[in-house]
Amino acid sequence: MVLTRNHMIQPFLKWAGGKRQLLSEIRKYIPMDFSTYYEPFIGAGAVLFDLQPQCAIISDVNADLIQAYEVIRDDVDALIEDLQKHQNTQEYFYQIRNLDRSPQFQQLTPVEKASRLIYLNKTCFNGLFRVNRHGHFNVPYGRYKNPNIVNDQVLRAVHHYLNENQIHIQNTDFAETVVHAKKGDFIYLDPPYDPISSTASFTAYSIVGFGKEEQVRLRDLYRDLDRRGCKVLLSNSATDFIKDLYKEYHIEIVGAARTINAVATRRGKIEEVLVMNYDPRHAD
Repeated sequence: MVLTRNHMIQPFLKWAGGKRQLLSEIRKYIPMDFSTYYEPFIGAGAVLFDLQPQCAIISDVNADLIQAYEVIRDDVDALIEDLQKHQNTQEYFYQIRNLDRSPQFQQLTPVEKASRLIYLNKTCFNGLFRVNRHGHFNVPYGRYKNPNIVNDQVLRAVHHYLNENQIHIQNTDFAETVVHAKKGDFIYLDPPYDPISSTASFTAYSIVGFGKEEQVRLRDLYRDLDRRGCKVLLSNSATDFIKDLYKEYHIEIVGAARTINAVATRRGKIEEVLVMNYDPRHAD
């Protein structure tokens, strides 16, 4: 089910809410045995690349992100070649960032769009992906001295992993992603987090927001997956709202380091929940 881990298979992007800092906790609660792995909110893929299952269905509502996964799977050599053209200057950064505001953007090839996404992620402020209500990338230049724009070893490792295993990539709603999940499958849910304060909400990951109604819809899906006999693990912020939503399930409170925040003083350890519908001591 899970291969011997290749440590070069790792996220090729920095992502808000990424799970690299929480992997040591998440590993404690992964079921010992499962069939197909599902991850409907793939993001940067930290958990997928840590588990490295042989059979998985991954998805995200962010179409640009999913296109980058597909390009890495299908045309990694062209992507690496295109990445080499980018320059780490403020003038060039804004030239590339503003492409999505012009008709020229629709003429870019999938490789060029994936290259742009990775370049902006490596050079923008704090590695944040954020778009405005028009879908335009709006994060400022990061002023990094030597960003690793062309990480060819990681890109090639991810390319081989996606091709050598049964990894199905989708750009669908989270409920549609798991429509065929059945008993014995493992689903990891990592949605946009419930904000811990009125000013903490991060809903600009895509044009489509993720508010309280979506959190409730996800909880209802969680219950459905539980009834189907699936093993389900969910991450979220440890707000009273979330803890109440999932009070019928096993909840672990964990501390996660958060490095992506526009305000430096708000980075650091915050409380999160890991919700599971199985006994973590008998995850198999």
